[in-house]
Amino acid sequence: MAILDLLTYPDVRLKSVSTPVTSFDEKLHSFINDLEDTMRAGPGSVGIAAPQVGHFERIVIVDVSSKRKIKHHGRLILINPEIIEWDGLEIGREGCMSVPDYTANVIRAKTIKLIAFDEKGIEHQYDMEAYEARVVQHEIDHLDGLLFLDRIVSRRNDLFRRKVYK
Repeated sequence: MAILDLLTYPDVRLKSVSTPVTSFDEKLHSFINDLEDTMRAGPGSVGIAAPQVGHFERIVIVDVSSKRKIKHHGRLILINPEIIEWDGLEIGREGCMSVPDYTANVIRAKTIKLIAFDEKGIEHQYDMEAYEARVVQHEIDHLDGLLFLDRIVSRRNDLFRRKVYK
């Protein structure tokens, strides 16, 4: 297991569209372990997508279980995730390990229905809402070459320099 190097904005590779995973083998499992170690190394991180470490396959890890009073599905490995339904819109503040200097207000769906494979190649369906749905949408955007910066409500009023805490 290892902590992988993160790509950070404005690295053009973050705009790359990822390809579907086709092989659920030991190489995939090893990469997922490293990707999770990388996510957990980031303070307060609740999600990571493979493109953030320069690996352009459709792999996402989400775990919002550390956030109190939030409905969630626990730690999720989402491979080839696809949002098949969504409803409602909501503005919320987002940050990203690949955009370390800024946060922004972003519009996302309030609820989503998602299908994805786990690391064993078994397909699952999830109904998600609120914060968990937001995090999943954020991570799936990485798979499509999008950053939260591409979804800012207003660049003039909704982009904020991240506070540095000492």
